[in-house]
Amino acid sequence: MTFSKKLASAVAVSASILAMTSAALAADYNWTFQTSETAGEPGFVNKTKWAENVGVLSGGRIEIEILPIGAVVPHTDTLDAVGAGILQGHLTDPSYFSGKDPAFAMMGNLVGAWSDPFELIGFMQSGGGHELYAELVEPYGVHFIGAAATEPEAFVAAVPIRTVEDLQGVKLRAPEGMVFEIFSKAGAAPVSLPGSEIFSALDKGVVEAADNTVFATNQALGMNDIANYPLYPGFHSLPLIDISINKEIWDGLPEDLQAILTASVDQFIFDHVYSVRKLDAEAVAEARANPDIEIINWSGDERAKFRRIAQQEWENWAGRSEMTQRYYDAVVAYLEGRNLL
Repeated sequence: MTFSKKLASAVAVSASILAMTSAALAADYNWTFQTSETAGEPGFVNKTKWAENVGVLSGGRIEIEILPIGAVVPHTDTLDAVGAGILQGHLTDPSYFSGKDPAFAMMGNLVGAWSDPFELIGFMQSGGGHELYAELVEPYGVHFIGAAATEPEAFVAAVPIRTVEDLQGVKLRAPEGMVFEIFSKAGAAPVSLPGSEIFSALDKGVVEAADNTVFATNQALGMNDIANYPLYPGFHSLPLIDISINKEIWDGLPEDLQAILTASVDQFIFDHVYSVRKLDAEAVAEARANPDIEIINWSGDERAKFRRIAQQEWENWAGRSEMTQRYYDAVVAYLEGRNLL
């Protein structure tokens, strides 16, 4: 055999081995999950790392592509898209589905309830929250893998808001639903605006304050430069992160992969909370170095006042559906049992 024929034969053998190796390494499951953040936000970055971790834990048998908000369907439609198999899963805020059942609003963001993400995670894992949410999404063809949470959202303000009374008449951006109604009851004048318009609205004086994500993201977006009185730590909003998958897919998975996905959510909880906590600390240090920015931290008494206002609205919402009542009863029992009310 000539050298050229030997070379050609060796190349062919190498190609065959490479093809077989690639086939052996190919994932058994390839999924697309959509998130509720834009690419580059801390939440999106951490959710991408979660997907990579699932790949490692599963030995390459699962490969998940993470997409930003609106990539396939609007953020309000991911529940239906997952159930229909258009998406295989999502990592999102359940509040977006409140038009389907008011329980989604309560479960997604029980305004004023939580001061720390692990309080919410504790309720989900030991207070009945997981079981209730799983029951809520199952009719949509969705399996709830587990819940995560982020740090309490900061509050952007162009005027000093040191007490609940200081909210009186303040024009502030708040999403529609429970958050909007609670701020109304607290005496503010809420305005519904998409997140993309908050900076411009603050800059032009259309609003004086805004409910908008965590401190680190607000600082990076320059919000605190135009609204110099941010409230931190947040006193109002601590959204749940719903990590769910198409139920038919879940039911068809071997038990070891189901266990891996469940364990991956537990790991994600800690990775996400502490990474955002670190980013917040760095952003707070940066803001404090700016003499034009004053960070306001509400006292325990003021937080309690706001929570009492919020509690009344929780009770009002409880009667809106069977599930909201069940959720309300469970969360109030959990909070009371831990002296958190």
